[in-house]
Amino acid sequence: MTSETEPEQNSSAGLANAPLHVKLAVDLIMLLEQQQLADSDVLAALDIVIADYQKKLKVGGNSTSHIPAPAS
Repeated sequence: MTSETEPEQNSSAGLANAPLHVKLAVDLIMLLEQQQLADSDVLAALDIVIADYQKKLKVGGNSTSHIPAPAS
């Protein structure tokens, strides 16, 4: 017989060993769910975030700001 907390402990251990992008995704999901926003608003906001980060990658900018990386 297993306890009710065993699956939670297993998923916590799995998350501890997960790649950084998976941990970040879980954190973002939790943060967004805590805000109790409409799904359509969350998805629209995420579209903007994705476009912003794709633009930064394309122009070689710094991923933590809107300042382009220095030319080498």
